[in-house]
Amino acid sequence: MSDIQLKEITLEAILELIDQRDPGQTAFKQSVYEVMETIIPFIRENKKYENIGLIERLIEPERVIMFRVPWEDRDGNHRVNRGFRVQFNSALGPYKGGLRFHPSVNLSIIKFLAFEQIFKNSLTGLNLGAGKGGSDFDPKGKTDTEVMRFCQSFISELYRHISSEKDIPAGDIGVGEKEIGFIYGQYKRLTSRFTGVITGKGVDYGGSAIRPQATGFGLLYFVEEMLNHHGHSMDKKTVIISGSGNVAQYACEKAIEKGTKVIAMSDSNGFIHDKDGINKNKLDYIKELKRERHNRIEKYAEKFGCDFEEGKPWKLKCDIALPCATQNELTESDAESLIENGVSCVAEGANMPCTDAAIKLLQKSRVLYAPGKASNAGGVAVSGMEMSQNARRLSWTYEEVDKKLIEVMKSIHEKCIQYGSNGEDLNYMKGANIAGFIKVADAMLAQGHV
Repeated sequence: MSDIQLKEITLEAILELIDQRDPGQTAFKQSVYEVMETIIPFIRENKKYENIGLIERLIEPERVIMFRVPWEDRDGNHRVNRGFRVQFNSALGPYKGGLRFHPSVNLSIIKFLAFEQIFKNSLTGLNLGAGKGGSDFDPKGKTDTEVMRFCQSFISELYRHISSEKDIPAGDIGVGEKEIGFIYGQYKRLTSRFTGVITGKGVDYGGSAIRPQATGFGLLYFVEEMLNHHGHSMDKKTVIISGSGNVAQYACEKAIEKGTKVIAMSDSNGFIHDKDGINKNKLDYIKELKRERHNRIEKYAEKFGCDFEEGKPWKLKCDIALPCATQNELTESDAESLIENGVSCVAEGANMPCTDAAIKLLQKSRVLYAPGKASNAGGVAVSGMEMSQNARRLSWTYEEVDKKLIEVMKSIHEKCIQYGSNGEDLNYMKGANIAGFIKVADAMLAQGHV
């Protein structure tokens, strides 16, 4: 591997380097492509960043940790899953990023998530490095006891690699407050320390107000900034949301508060189409439904007498589309359907949910498009606030945290405008990538070749 190196700073050379070093890691390669496509022209114009060593370090994790996670299921069978933690970049602070428990998890997925996290964390303005972790364990269909056993085994290995000053994990897909509780309890048992090493905790034992809502709320705050900047409002807009987990639920809640009409949500089986709109009571039913992992959103259609269809909701007519499920869920053909049906804004609640072809088509059609590293940064922003509260042994009120979250999302939007404007055009992907890159690159250059 030591003989493989970057020869020049071109998109082709960078992607070739990834193919040589990390063959088959398609998700990671896609995330690097989406960033470098806009960063390289900026580097050409700003010679201090035209440093091969800088770019090589930026796309190579500082540390990759892989381990086995043995656990026992309800029938007494011994099971083994893989655990991961990629500590990607610490130029701005301790590694920060979630844990994902899902059967699709592999090293490529975790590396792409961690790479995206570099720029997302940078955009928040907080002193946070970037990491990501997880396992191919599937929590669906598992009992609480099985989930607890797995979480305890998982952290029994990972705990030696994390601390409140080094690496602070949080939740992601498949890792909610319940899983965080099991993980934190075992960490505390192993270390005899009550610290802010993990965020997303329950409010009663060190968590922050609004942390569960932060990603979904932040997404809508960002959308509102986008629309306001372009002379529009959210009032009476029609919204479709993919997913029905944490991010989707709270995006829906805030969208309802903002006066929009949410007509669709989904899960892996299909989507509901409620022409009357999802109101607060209906959303409460979805939240209750999804507290049990085996429940499907199809039950909503049965209860409220609306349509349920297999597939994704992108063929529905809407003003705003919020992909909040998983990576690459919105394809070029989905983007075509949205554009034909008059969509004016697509904002990512999930990480990299739009394919590159879909993004280019949306931008070409002058649809307002917000990349996840900007629009879904509310979660990590409030995680950073949780770290601050833990360090000072205090708790901020709901209103205090919400106000700070709004300020962070406004600041991110301003950065996107600053670096993404080109005459009358505004490219949010370009703005987010460049703004995130500058802060990290400056810190890396200042700290030397390490």
